[in-house]
Amino acid sequence: MRPAYDVATVRAAEDVLHARLPPGTLMARAAAGLAAACGTLLRQRRGKVTGSRVLVWVGSGNNGADAMLAGAALAARGARVDAIVLSERVATTALGRLHAAGGRSWPAGDAAGLQRRADLVLDGIVGIGGRGGLREAAARLVQDAAAGPVPVVAVDVPSGVDADTGIVAGAAVTAVRTVTFGCLTPGLLLAPGREHVGQLQLVDIGLGQTLPETPAAWVVDAADAARQLPGPGPADHKYRRGVVGVVAGSAHYRGAALLCTGAARVGGAGMVRYVDRDDATAAAVVRAYPDVVAVTGDPVADGRVTAWVVGPGLGTGADGAAVVAAVLRTDHPVVLDADALALLASQPGLTGLVRDRGARGATTVLTPHDGEFSRLGLAIGDGGRLAATDAAATALRAVVVLKGSGTVVAPPGGPAYLDALAPPQLATAGSGDVLAGLVGSMLAARRPGTAEQAAATVAAAVHVHGRAAVLAGSGGRPVTALDVLDALPAAVATVRRAASPGLLEVRRAASPGLLEDSGDGRMGR
Repeated sequence: MRPAYDVATVRAAEDVLHARLPPGTLMARAAAGLAAACGTLLRQRRGKVTGSRVLVWVGSGNNGADAMLAGAALAARGARVDAIVLSERVATTALGRLHAAGGRSWPAGDAAGLQRRADLVLDGIVGIGGRGGLREAAARLVQDAAAGPVPVVAVDVPSGVDADTGIVAGAAVTAVRTVTFGCLTPGLLLAPGREHVGQLQLVDIGLGQTLPETPAAWVVDAADAARQLPGPGPADHKYRRGVVGVVAGSAHYRGAALLCTGAARVGGAGMVRYVDRDDATAAAVVRAYPDVVAVTGDPVADGRVTAWVVGPGLGTGADGAAVVAAVLRTDHPVVLDADALALLASQPGLTGLVRDRGARGATTVLTPHDGEFSRLGLAIGDGGRLAATDAAATALRAVVVLKGSGTVVAPPGGPAYLDALAPPQLATAGSGDVLAGLVGSMLAARRPGTAEQAAATVAAAVHVHGRAAVLAGSGGRPVTALDVLDALPAAVATVRRAASPGLLEVRRAASPGLLEDSGDGRMGR
């Protein structure tokens, strides 16, 4: 897992490292990595760096200086570099380096023509310390760029995006690539900010040695998910691999039962037991999946079950509430989704059972989307999605999965998990039913002993679910929840091979001042 740190922690770590290194070292490392990324894009766009037109937006912060130093490196390689200076308080040393390399600087009023002719724009307006909206001149530049075809590379974070929360207040840069330095910040992976990031590249500048062990959040990738998906061992049998109990579907929502139960079959559990509350629905489930066992009577009387999934298509009547209450009184991990969350919102006694489970060490997983989160009496405030999910998990003593663009998985007390994938193809009816079944199956197989261990398993399920959506949508195909379900076995196999989608690149910064063509489209030593 890769850590993501809040801005205050990053600043403190930078201060420690600054004190150990010669002045300007970190900035030079950052600029070298930034110039390498820009060189790659220019080669892809024009075939070469020489003769390219690069426009640099320069604000007053360190990332404005990073952008100018990267511009100087590109100018030294034959690019024509122009800088639009948006503040009187820019870094004069970096500006001098840019001028010495042949770059030129201009006031904001001269931006329009330069922007239209540029092959690449480098966004150094506001860095990770930026809060609130952009000033008028900067906002105008950003809006003009959004209306045109010129690609933008953001320095550290797209200007206008809060690096801690991902909140966007007004105009914000939409980048094709964001190059960030030292470590990730949560806002790069949280909606709506993540929609402005483009391809995310992390440049290692040596900051890791001064960062604390516990981050604001962990970022999950395929290798992390693979560790939560071990295959069966030679001594395993179906019960040793875990049994997942599914309470889902009704006469009106049989599809939810099929989607949830189908996903539960492929998450690692050795058996799926479907609780028969409607004979026709149970018959449909067994007809579709002959390996699923349908059981009648009291669902919690079955001592074989090692994790429960309750809620998709359940209905919100008294019988549904009774089932939710009965399952919550067990000590097995319980996943509550869809109608189970609606019942939780309307019946405070059920919420009390969730808290009681947490107090005695039993794991409950809640999987709301934004609307369900709100109906539970929870709010995504100015602190953003990560802070809201952390607070909800602590208050409810449960693992909370806030679904959406940049799904957050938080155990009580944190730290949370963020998924670097979170594809938009998952915005389709029934995809949550698939996720709930997959989560329950993986919990049944893993049998986590703590909420923290459960959260790691849940985060892995979120990643596999997203990978299935990517596979289902390959080649531009439209995606339904059934497509996601059908792609789950391939997604599990892909994750077990720890095949990263390449959404996050990590490179070591080239030595500053030694930039040259490395022959693969990057600038390096």
